[in-house]
Amino acid sequence: MEEVLLRLKGLLFPSIADVAVLSVDVNIAIVRVDAQCTAGGAACPVCGTWSNRVHGSYLRFPADVPSGGRRVVLQLKVRRFTCGNSDCARRTFVEQIPGLTRRHSQRTERLRLTLASVGLALAGRAGARIADVLGVSVSRSTVLRLVEALPEPEVAAPRVVGVDEYATRKGRHYGTVLIDIETRRPIDLLPDREASSLAAWLAARPGVEVICRDRAPFFAEGATVGAPQAVQVADRWHLWHNVSEAAERAVAQHRRCLRALVTAAPDPDPEPAPEKDSSGSPWPTGHRFADRTRARHADVHALLEAGHSRRSVQRQLGMTWRTVKQLAEAKAPEELFTGQWQNRPSVLDDYKPYLDDRWNEGCTNAWKLWEEIVPLGYKGSYQRVRAYLHKKRTSPRPVVARPPSPRTVAGWILRRPETLPEPEQLLLKAVRTHCPEIDALTRHVRAFAVMLTERQGERLPDWLVAVRQDDLPSLHTFAAGIDRDRDAVIAGLTLPWSSGAVEGHVNRIKMIKRQMYGRADFSLLRKRVLLAS
Repeated sequence: MEEVLLRLKGLLFPSIADVAVLSVDVNIAIVRVDAQCTAGGAACPVCGTWSNRVHGSYLRFPADVPSGGRRVVLQLKVRRFTCGNSDCARRTFVEQIPGLTRRHSQRTERLRLTLASVGLALAGRAGARIADVLGVSVSRSTVLRLVEALPEPEVAAPRVVGVDEYATRKGRHYGTVLIDIETRRPIDLLPDREASSLAAWLAARPGVEVICRDRAPFFAEGATVGAPQAVQVADRWHLWHNVSEAAERAVAQHRRCLRALVTAAPDPDPEPAPEKDSSGSPWPTGHRFADRTRARHADVHALLEAGHSRRSVQRQLGMTWRTVKQLAEAKAPEELFTGQWQNRPSVLDDYKPYLDDRWNEGCTNAWKLWEEIVPLGYKGSYQRVRAYLHKKRTSPRPVVARPPSPRTVAGWILRRPETLPEPEQLLLKAVRTHCPEIDALTRHVRAFAVMLTERQGERLPDWLVAVRQDDLPSLHTFAAGIDRDRDAVIAGLTLPWSSGAVEGHVNRIKMIKRQMYGRADFSLLRKRVLLAS
């Protein structure tokens, strides 16, 4: 029996010393483990004096991690010791088992860590639902309290830091996230994006050598004040994004030059007039009514020529006597093309020019147009006006060639020339030939792309001089901004560091923030960002 209890102890408490398992009771819902501490004494939590004088004992029932889908409850016998230090404020104290219990806790340490890990991953409400599935009944508020009670992570002094902003309420309130670029892990979150906050954070960490950032002025100012010894690196993606915006604005300023790509579109083929057959009928072969009449006329005359009477023809073809009489008396089927098949004048004909003019002016409401032509003398129905406008609305319209948009042309300029399809290369070449400004813009953008991809930051001053020699106001604005942050931009175009890892964590913060539905405060968000990574 003793050997079985030792094996149970090794199974249930593999990393906890000084615990003895006395018995295990298993039922359909709960596993109850009877255990006690076997240590010879305990240290006073106030003065640290070791004591083995037992004052008394009682039972604690902390919940443990589930086993096999069943709840696990410890029936733990703990002892109360008398403190041997007469000067200590505590007369007695209760022993705690390291790694298993803590003062006033209703859960074991491993269950607390399990629930805290669930809370870090899923926050309160979703974490409580998953914990219930795992066999632990806990409220969402308890899950959040366990997360907030976790200790601050220990982070080594960073050497390369990435900084960017994140939104707690987009457009209203922003914070700052700091990342260790070398380990790609978050270091800290600041509740705002002020330059003073970043400067104070950096001043407390003098070992920072490189700061990766975007071109926001408050980050530039905070980095300069807080870490003057550090090299500031402007992120390459943000630089290329700024170039793309400037290029699109520049193309938009020369929108008229894009019309050179539009060739005169041929007029659509006019609707062919109805063909006439040899008898002069306006109903050509292929018209369903005309073909049916011709076929029935031929059948009737074939039977009559074969000697059948009209009554016999009526029975064989299933026609009425009147229909057989009309077909028999007609020498040609075109004699029967009367009534609705003829192009009879319409009561709407005199008002069609007025309707066409109003349609071209933008009025397409049939009821309104009907009300307008009634005072002019129109005696027909509203349905006739509606049918006429429906025909105009559903008739095929000529396709008008349009020039490409400034964004499309800017995309051609920004992409690698060798990746452009041949038709787009020819169109871009036509634009550059027709517009010297767009040709100069293309040369400057592609030169900047070479500097960025091949890390040739030393060529930036010459590039700025070349840009200012052409009439490109949008690119001049971009160049002026580059000039104000020249050292950081040259470092970004030269050094291998970038803010890619920071952008990834900003996206993760968005997900964590939405998980919490805006209910929790900054401290909980900070804990989840720093510990759940």
